[in-house]
Amino acid sequence: MKATRIIFISALSIAAVVMCYFCVTSVTTPIKFENTRAQREVAVIKHLVDLRTAEVEFHHQNGRFTANYDSLLTFLKTAPKKEVMKEGSLTDKQLEAGLTEAKAVKILNEAKKKALKKNQFENNDALYTYIWENDKDVISNGLAGFRRDTIELNMIQSLYKGEYDEKSIDQIVTIPFSEGLRFEIETNNDYKTSQGIRVPLFEARAPFESYLGDLNEQELVNLVDREQKLEHYPGLKVGDIYSPNNNAGNWE
Repeated sequence: MKATRIIFISALSIAAVVMCYFCVTSVTTPIKFENTRAQREVAVIKHLVDLRTAEVEFHHQNGRFTANYDSLLTFLKTAPKKEVMKEGSLTDKQLEAGLTEAKAVKILNEAKKKALKKNQFENNDALYTYIWENDKDVISNGLAGFRRDTIELNMIQSLYKGEYDEKSIDQIVTIPFSEGLRFEIETNNDYKTSQGIRVPLFEARAPFESYLGDLNEQELVNLVDREQKLEHYPGLKVGDIYSPNNNAGNWE
């Protein structure tokens, strides 16, 4: 009788421990899942932003977006990035008189052409010094010290300021924590607004399963189900191939 009582009490104790375990787990598992999700999404969002930067520049130079990973990466590695180096600015008085940035650049370019027909210069600095001091149109418009030069820079360095090089740039198409999966990219380069204006669109996506697939399965199922019921994309994405949204991310 005593032995039976001991076994009964032991069984109750074990049952209590098990119940406590499941109670604690039911609370800590969702918290752990959400904390890990938040940490991982910082990295995923960073890659999506960098990917958006590449797509926007590709569109700027080619008039369309691309869903081809190799084309996008080759573009980043080989295409030059043209930037205008600026020195000097127009005053309020010049702007009020009708002088615009475009007009000022045109005056400078005409002055440079005339100067190059008459003289040879060691470099651009010498050329600008000459026209600032001698060209009547430049002087009369108060453009001494005003300079605009278009230069070609390395695309990767220009866009990402040292974050990537030609080897590491491939990372921007890969979803972090996904064991090498790539972002899903789609384009709609023939989209037209109700006014008939062509607006190329792109979309890059990382479904929850791609970067959370190794976490608690039930929590992942719950997350996907919750987002789908809200008619949200179940994951992170930028852009939209069905409606212009200025390439915004769904977390923004």
